[in-house]
Amino acid sequence: MRRMGLYLSQPDSHRVVAIDGPAASGKSSVARRLAKRLGFAYVNSGAVYRAITWHILQKGIDTSDVCRVIQAAESAQIVCRLQNNESRILIDNVDPMDNLRNDRVNENVSHVSSVPRVREIAVQRMRDCARNHDVVIEGRDIGSVVFPDTIYKFYVDASPDVRLRRRAAQGERDEIKMRDQADSSRPVSPLVIAQDAHVIDTSHLTIEEVVDEIIARLEQNGLHVSI
Repeated sequence: MRRMGLYLSQPDSHRVVAIDGPAASGKSSVARRLAKRLGFAYVNSGAVYRAITWHILQKGIDTSDVCRVIQAAESAQIVCRLQNNESRILIDNVDPMDNLRNDRVNENVSHVSSVPRVREIAVQRMRDCARNHDVVIEGRDIGSVVFPDTIYKFYVDASPDVRLRRRAAQGERDEIKMRDQADSSRPVSPLVIAQDAHVIDTSHLTIEEVVDEIIARLEQNGLHVSI
């Protein structure tokens, strides 16, 4: 049976390919390209947290005020929809996409995303997005927390120097070491390598080479690309 560019060797169901990794590891580029190769929808989990952070900042809330952060997140209407087979986040019917990478969001997103209740809300929205679609979703706790039952788990990484250069090329100035420390040490859903994830060092690989390696692993697990 053929569907969306894949030959399915198992019962037709909505599947999740989890791509985890630290900042600037290449996971976003890899996940987006992989989704296109597979015909799956692409979901950027970081955009959910960034959108919530932007929303909180727009309301003039100090992100260290956990009670007000939670209140704002709980009262917001957060919708994950697909546009051109990629996720877009709407908050109270506003699309904040153009503002998700600004300096203020960069400086505050780790703090907001460390709030357990915020993560609960974001995880539910991601699961809602995957409810009716086969998805490739990237983040930091996708294989360990958001979709722990998926058998398609990958962790992409790169050397600190390579990641720093990539971050600079993206026009962003947030500190890699500080971001890693915040992501890895937070008490709720820290950045970890899921026990059954396949680890790929992207330091000296092109995006296509990484995608090819992932597809080869997917084929071993029963997903066979037909093109």
